[in-house]
Amino acid sequence: MMQDKKRAPARAPGLVQGGAVNVPFLQTDRDAPVASLFGPLPGQARLVGNENPFGPAPSALKALAETAGSGCYYADRGVFHLTSMIAERHGVTPAQVVLGAGSTEILCATALAWGQKGSIICPSLFWDAPILFAERKGVACIYVPLAADMNFDLDGMAGRLSEDVSLVHLVNPNNPTGMALDNAALRTFARTVAQNGTTLLVDEAYNELSDQPEESSLVDLVRAGEDVIVTRTFSKIYGMAGLRVGYALTSEENAARIRSYMTSFGGNVAGISAAIACYNDQAFLAASLASIREGREMILDAVARAGLTALPSQTNFVFVKVPDADALDRAMRERNIVIRGAFGEWTQYSRVSVGHLHDVARYAEALPNIIELMV
Repeated sequence: MMQDKKRAPARAPGLVQGGAVNVPFLQTDRDAPVASLFGPLPGQARLVGNENPFGPAPSALKALAETAGSGCYYADRGVFHLTSMIAERHGVTPAQVVLGAGSTEILCATALAWGQKGSIICPSLFWDAPILFAERKGVACIYVPLAADMNFDLDGMAGRLSEDVSLVHLVNPNNPTGMALDNAALRTFARTVAQNGTTLLVDEAYNELSDQPEESSLVDLVRAGEDVIVTRTFSKIYGMAGLRVGYALTSEENAARIRSYMTSFGGNVAGISAAIACYNDQAFLAASLASIREGREMILDAVARAGLTALPSQTNFVFVKVPDADALDRAMRERNIVIRGAFGEWTQYSRVSVGHLHDVARYAEALPNIIELMV
């Protein structure tokens, strides 16, 4: 069993660690149009950050245009309005909803808050930026190795529970593996965590992309009064990664505690207005999901043609087993296709995100040719 010690982050060193995409500091043209500073570089296929380029929704863009002139004002009323919308959809009170600058802020605040009470149990491979942040602030974390199938070892995590553990942190579906937990097993695990008197946090950033979003979520346990925190984001299905809006659903007591550790307040007018406008935009959500699934199938077809295998994905990215993830990353970048290199010790797994379908097609064409040269 892995010991309770700090481990090296599953990221390349020397890169900006603040977001989902790790990029070196870049020199930019000071006279370049502002719009050119965001998104892919010219001719680049950007398949690296789990971004959803099919958004923001037209409804969100309309709201952005209409509220741009209101950026001089704090967003308090908009925050209350969006909070009420989220509470109504999920059957909780507004006091049980926490809005943040993306779910990242909420996850970091939760790790800090619960880290004052005890250690945090988490898997050895997941989206770990909030936990790494908490560790730098002195929080103790217990990393449990993955199971043989690359999914979370829930039994192994249960075996590490003790009175000194304050929080268990999961991501479902997981990033970077893309795998979803078996719902029955997750609920059994949730009961075990509750019996230990420990809070269970499930980051459901990719929930809306999964085949059975309602069935695989633990929001119903929040409604039932269990000691569970569920986080969601507008960064994925809604295609609003750069607008920074996320939320948590939990008890009123937990929500108040999370808020007390957050650094922002009031939200931002652009993100909140866009989120309000597209939250119930079912036509956009359906179209976004359809495009993501089409891109995912294109990737999986290329994986098969290259003689490779991939983990089963319930997200907008695929974790592909390859001879050398960093070598594949370099070869793709030579073709101006940007994917992820190795995640720490998992050097034989390469994560590729669904982007614009013409960019996914470039990856799909290049992959078999590159692999043929590698093996």
